[in-house]
Amino acid sequence: MGIVLGIDVGGSTTKIVGVRDKKCFGTLQVRAADQVTSMYGAMGNFLSRHDLRPTDISIIYLTGVGSSFINEQIYGIETKKVNEFTSIGRGALSLTGLDEALVVSMGTGTALVKTTKSEITHIGGSGVGGGTVIGLASQMLGKSDVDAILALAEKGDLRNIDLSVSDILGNKVQSLPFDLTAANFGKIKSTASDSDIALGIINMVFETAGMLAVFALQNETIKNVIVTGSLAVFPQAEIVLSKFKNITGISFIIPENAVFATALGATL
Repeated sequence: MGIVLGIDVGGSTTKIVGVRDKKCFGTLQVRAADQVTSMYGAMGNFLSRHDLRPTDISIIYLTGVGSSFINEQIYGIETKKVNEFTSIGRGALSLTGLDEALVVSMGTGTALVKTTKSEITHIGGSGVGGGTVIGLASQMLGKSDVDAILALAEKGDLRNIDLSVSDILGNKVQSLPFDLTAANFGKIKSTASDSDIALGIINMVFETAGMLAVFALQNETIKNVIVTGSLAVFPQAEIVLSKFKNITGISFIIPENAVFATALGATL
């Protein structure tokens, strides 16, 4: 068998994974104004980077919300569409080696996918995700570039933004750590800097996703959450989500190549 490509066409980015002899040999992520432009731009870029021609590709597996806009064979290559949630689940288990997990895929929005070796079920999601970060930062900070937002957040201090348990409780409650957030943006100060606000936005998005995952596993034996998608590589992801294990006993795992989990899953 020749080269297989998995392409995840998301709401704002396209991710590509190249597989040869069942091994990943390359990945690529691009942003573009629309899904079709993004997909074709990513495809051309990937072929150029790896010195490939369209005839070198045996098949393309297409997934993601943006795949609905593409109804032709890409560059004349056999192209098949794959269910996005199936791709999310398969990719996440492949990257971690786990037999079961709740997968939290954080892209423009957030999807929750209960995944085992034998069954993959989309159990819900949230409109809070990367689109929230960019949208709020654009309105509140005048910045819509992800790298610029992350650079600001590095210097932020949540104590100038969020109301914590320590702000409202005089005595420590055993089940509630003092640094736990009681209200996102519940204590925003007039002196809060742009960095504080940027960090507050990102923190709110990850805390929302983390709590949704915890609620989803309340009556389940699964105790592992795999975090994938574009937001998984944000430096705040591990910092925020690791706090949930001490409170709930649930582990949040961010595997290497988490951004490309869905594209990889499509090839499987």
